Amino acid sequence: MAAVIIAAGIHPDQVFDYFLENATAFAFLAVLACTYRILPLSDLSYLLIFIYLSIHEWGAHYKYSDVPLGEWMKPWLHTNRNMYDRVAHFSFGLMMSYPLQEMFTRKANITGRWRYVLPVEAILSFSAIYEMMEAGAAMVLSPERGEEFVGMQGDMWDSQEDMFMAGIGSIVFVIVAAVIRHRRAANAAKKETELAGVGS
Repeated sequence: MAAVIIAAGIHPDQVFDYFLENATAFAFLAVLACTYRILPLSDLSYLLIFIYLSIHEWGAHYKYSDVPLGEWMKPWLHTNRNMYDRVAHFSFGLMMSYPLQEMFTRKANITGRWRYVLPVEAILSFSAIYEMMEAGAAMVLSPERGEEFVGMQGDMWDSQEDMFMAGIGSIVFVIVAAVIRHRRAANAAKKETELAGVGS
């Protein structure tokens, strides 16, 4: 992760914006480091966190509105807007839901349908908090470039659409996770039945 951050920090489009975009990411990494002994996550969770933060770092390097992938997507989506921020928010919901689910099930003993509901609610909550923090920081630290900093690109519903994409990403995750768990449970039950038949 340090290597990715260093690479993304080499000649970013806007140095001030790069560090401002990364304030929450650096704080999150500090929390992960401080809570490692209290709540160590699985290797899969750390891998998903790494992938999401790498996506974020690429966006921060180009201040999100000029990321090359978003430029390449314009003809596919028939838009003049760089949609990379939508990709990043969708990735946030998709990648971060598993670590959240793991935390809820292991630390709070959440089971049943709540293990699927709570990650989505948490993702939507964190997304809303981030959008409010981003808007507040833009107004205080860079009021003359507020709209540019938050990456609105002329879209007055940018914050709501970003939260929507994060929610969709989280819903995709919980659906996939539920299907995988259901299939594993069905296969385990089938094997148990077969073994019982052989034993009798």
